Amino acid sequence: MSGTEPTRRPAPAAEPHTGARAGAPAASQPLARRPWALPSAIAAEFDPDRALRRGSRRTVRDWLVDFACFLAAVLIGMIGADAVSGNPHVSEGVAEFDQVLGALACAAVWLRRRWTVGLAIAMVPVGIASDTAGGAAAVALFTLAVHRPFRYVGWVGGASVAAVPLTYWLRPDADIAYGISIAFGVLVTVSVIGWGMFVRSRRQLLLSLRDRALRAENEAALRAEQAQRLAREAIAREMHDVLAHRLTLLSVHAGALEFRPDAPREEIVRAAGVIRESSHEALQDLRQVIGVLRGGDADASGRPQPTLAALDTLVAESRAAGMKVALDNRVADPSAVPAAIGRTAYRIAQEALTNARKHAPGTEVTVTVSGTPGEGLTLSVRNPAPDGDVPKVPGSGQGLIGLAERASLAGGRLGHGALPDGGFHLEAWLPWAP
Repeated sequence: MSGTEPTRRPAPAAEPHTGARAGAPAASQPLARRPWALPSAIAAEFDPDRALRRGSRRTVRDWLVDFACFLAAVLIGMIGADAVSGNPHVSEGVAEFDQVLGALACAAVWLRRRWTVGLAIAMVPVGIASDTAGGAAAVALFTLAVHRPFRYVGWVGGASVAAVPLTYWLRPDADIAYGISIAFGVLVTVSVIGWGMFVRSRRQLLLSLRDRALRAENEAALRAEQAQRLAREAIAREMHDVLAHRLTLLSVHAGALEFRPDAPREEIVRAAGVIRESSHEALQDLRQVIGVLRGGDADASGRPQPTLAALDTLVAESRAAGMKVALDNRVADPSAVPAAIGRTAYRIAQEALTNARKHAPGTEVTVTVSGTPGEGLTLSVRNPAPDGDVPKVPGSGQGLIGLAERASLAGGRLGHGALPDGGFHLEAWLPWAP
């Protein structure tokens, strides 16, 4: 098997189990350096988890459990030693050897954590030769069933069961028939294996439940984090849609006052009124958004969320700010539009008017709203190309991204683009259930 992979590098002696499968060393390599030639390789095969526990230390609970296992092995061994001493089929010299071997086996119980597989294998012949070692053999087999997979338990447990007839054939019991002794010995061995496998399966179940609980907590934390992130994004979109409209009005009229200080008094008064009213509305909207950030209800301030019925008021505010807006509302009853859809349509129209005021000042903007239940609600905003050069406004395009996401969240769609004459067109469709 090793000659089929000559190009692979042999593993070092610290990993003998994997090195034996990886390939054989080169012909010039000394035999003493071959992994399988070292005693540690055989030991690692008998106990594959020894390297994982090499630096581990026993806890107080481990010491208590080990002492209980040692005490159980000694008590069972004393019963076995008494039975051997009173067995007429066993000579005195054999009985003394039995007790000495059993004492050594009980002392070896302290190695059950470090040499789990090796101790269980060694206890098979020791259990055949010594009745006093029966307790130590049972503890080693139980430890193997608890800490190792079934492939180890199957081989060692099968060997232990097969050794029961040989044990009672070498030292038959003086009071119990041979067949009953075999049945009792097999029953005890199988019971020890079953008990150990039950303990192992229970521990695995508890670990699995603990792992599932940790995963559930992590998933819940991730869902909460995602919900917070989505809420922040929604609040950010709301702040942009609400405040951008108001602040644009402030910027336009403040700029007019700056560049037209000699304007007629009526225009200055009207611009100052628009600035005052827009500032007041912006503060109210900002308080509302801050209330949402603090965990309160958006409607707790008493200011209802605008819907499609408030579109006339929005257009009137834009006209009062100096815009030319033509509204064609073909919806018979705007108040019949669902609140969520009407609110989305209002925000889209608000952002579209804000963009037209920034990027195409002085042009006439046409807003068209149409739709019926079952067909959906369609909102269209158009404006021609502005006269002259318009300075580029920072952040262009961010509002359109937010509008597209808002329409998508509502189950609709939004499209926009330049017209052949240089103007701009925005159209949104939102579902309107019958």
